[in-house]
Amino acid sequence: MSVLSAPVAPAVPPPVFSPEEIAARARRIREPVHIVSGPSGRELGLAAGPSPGGGTVLGTLPPLYPEWLGGRTFCEAHSVRFPYVAGEMANGIATTRMVSAMARAEMLGFFGAGGLAYADVERAVHTLAGELRSRSNWGVNLIHSPAEPALEFHVAELLLRRGVPRISASAFMELTPAVVLCSARGLRRGADGSIVRRTRILAKVSRPEVAERFLSPAPAALLDHLVGQGRLTAQEAGLAALVPVAEDITVEADSGGHTDNRPLSVLLPRIALLRDILCRQFGYRRPVRIGAAGGLGTPDAVAAAFALGASYVVTGSVNQTATEAGLSDEAKSMLCEADVADVTMAPAADMFELGVTLQVLSRGTMFAQRAGRLHAAYRAHGSLEEIPPAVRAAIERDVLRASFDEVWQHTRAFWEQRDPSEVARAQADPKHRMALVFRWYLGSSSRWAITGEAARRTDYQIWCGPATGAFNRWVAGTFLAEPANRSVVQIALNLLEGAAVLTRAHQLRTCGVPLPSDAFAYVPRGLA
Repeated sequence: MSVLSAPVAPAVPPPVFSPEEIAARARRIREPVHIVSGPSGRELGLAAGPSPGGGTVLGTLPPLYPEWLGGRTFCEAHSVRFPYVAGEMANGIATTRMVSAMARAEMLGFFGAGGLAYADVERAVHTLAGELRSRSNWGVNLIHSPAEPALEFHVAELLLRRGVPRISASAFMELTPAVVLCSARGLRRGADGSIVRRTRILAKVSRPEVAERFLSPAPAALLDHLVGQGRLTAQEAGLAALVPVAEDITVEADSGGHTDNRPLSVLLPRIALLRDILCRQFGYRRPVRIGAAGGLGTPDAVAAAFALGASYVVTGSVNQTATEAGLSDEAKSMLCEADVADVTMAPAADMFELGVTLQVLSRGTMFAQRAGRLHAAYRAHGSLEEIPPAVRAAIERDVLRASFDEVWQHTRAFWEQRDPSEVARAQADPKHRMALVFRWYLGSSSRWAITGEAARRTDYQIWCGPATGAFNRWVAGTFLAEPANRSVVQIALNLLEGAAVLTRAHQLRTCGVPLPSDAFAYVPRGLA
């Protein structure tokens, strides 16, 4: 007769009280952790396991996963696992490869259509629609183009015609027919009576007055105009009057490219409050989500964004050094050398005449100073012919490296292909002709950075915010310091993992647990 011994219960690890052990236990975010008191009743420590192995339990924190940091409604609405978006970097720097990689990693990515010709956007949409036809977690940028409203509208029609599931609307100051069309086309009633969207808009805003326009239903005048043109049905327009233009509002703080340089800690709560007021005013049945963008280059910043109430985060500048980014190795190398103060503001090519500026890299490039000289000349004179000979000679020699006449010939050939009306306008308006000549430099400087034009290295226009410098310091000497390891997905996973580790540390600190400083640090590593 054999005797079966009783199963031996697994050993329960004892509570830990030393700073090093507390930090190590705190990093195990996917396990519950118990806050316990020591023998004296005054010291606090941590215990793991389903039941603590000693000490008086004062509280328990459940497991924490990066997937849980944001709003679950965002992940459900966009069919993603993580509340994370790789934003649209213009001129195709956010490539189709980047968007596909994010979609397959169960995140959301946007192709950078801003600044591209229609044919380039069309090719990218064709590629993405073919690769990701079974997925809905990808999208394309629709950028406000006040100088090219016809192009803006044609791109909007393309995105709708090809069934692009997500559209990131950026740089809008006013609602235009294009963005309203994208929001309203395909609206219908579901079986339960709710309004179903065919296309979801994520609106990137940096001012409350712009946020209010996207948080409100589309203006009746714009809807009537589109119905009159036969671009919307009366039913679609009627439903559009009952829902916000966008159900995802991305609050863009101090970012690379177009930015108002506002701090996220001020801007996001302000727009979240506005969201709550308008949702009550209009009686929306579904929640409107608020996301955060700008300045998110480290786990600390991402954790702070979620702590402010962001449902999701959007990264931009830091992805320019990713393996999938459409930027030259030379430009990526320059970005990798940047620190938080190596940025400045410079005139924007797409809104040059309006005096709009954007944030760019200053270290290793003279673009900002040279672009500033061009805008100063534009403000001071009515035409190229009015510019004093000495100023003209300096601009031709030091900035353009070509004569005004040579640049105009290149510019004229470009616009004859893209929009001949610009050539006609320039011939009738000498100041507009001057603007086009100077915009040639601004547009070319971005292309030189993309193609790696070695002879124009000091003219590279590289969009960059302070977050790039913070990111560089965080990854220095780690797995992500190696260019080959720096994929857009690895950047995303490490930022989210680090944000979860820091969030757990802050939870424990609010409970009085004495955490050492290294409990608030996360070292990047290869994640799957």
